[in-house]
Amino acid sequence: MQDSVAASPKDQPFSTRQGGSPLVLAIPHAGTYVPDDVRADLNETGRALSDTDWHMDRVYDGLLADVTVVSARFHRYVIDANRDPSGVSLYPGQNTTGLVPLTDFDGTPIWQREPDAPAIAARRAQFHAPYHAALAAELARVKALHGFAILYDCHSIRSEIPFLFNGVLPDFNIGTNHGVTCAPALQATVQRHCAAAQGFSHVVNGRFVGGWTTRHYGQPDQGIHAIQMELAQSSYMQQSPPWDWDEGRATALRAVLGPMLHDIAALDLS
Repeated sequence: MQDSVAASPKDQPFSTRQGGSPLVLAIPHAGTYVPDDVRADLNETGRALSDTDWHMDRVYDGLLADVTVVSARFHRYVIDANRDPSGVSLYPGQNTTGLVPLTDFDGTPIWQREPDAPAIAARRAQFHAPYHAALAAELARVKALHGFAILYDCHSIRSEIPFLFNGVLPDFNIGTNHGVTCAPALQATVQRHCAAAQGFSHVVNGRFVGGWTTRHYGQPDQGIHAIQMELAQSSYMQQSPPWDWDEGRATALRAVLGPMLHDIAALDLS
């Protein structure tokens, strides 16, 4: 397995770890890098970076030895790596956040000075595009090795956010855009593990059906199968500052995710 080496998030806004299996893990929202000029424009709410997918790298670290991992190092408030670069909404008619969010997940403004169109275009070129170029390259590489590639998009979110959804989110939120983005065998494998996990709840294509990454890359007829996993943060961490890792919960969660990833990587979707 090979790891990319980056001097700084500004110079290389992603990290890559190459594996030989057909599985590629994408982690678009765990990064916390914010350039100084962008941080200066954020207000106190924005600078708290509360909408980070905290500890995602740690959740999945070491669960599968031969897996490829592509992680964004920049924060979603800089630009959201899981949004359409054109700015089209993921969930028309519903509360959500955009390519460059103007509010946090509670609907509270995050900017003292909102970015204008040229600033957004510059961030898209500096951060969003290189991350997706790296992800596309890894998918192409593993597809060349196996005849197909499986993209598993790693996310987490607080379990209760009234601005975005009602009630309490299930622990495992599986998204395949209603079965469009992957072969039925991939969705069935993930759902089987989640359903068998004692003490955990799950839903398929509920509030989160898969973001832009899943929908953009998930083209089963072209040999690329994509699925999104949105974990409720209550399943592995404390959901308030300082966002601490919960060893007991996380150990139980990883005991579910490890066998799941092994079974995903063993699928033959060629």
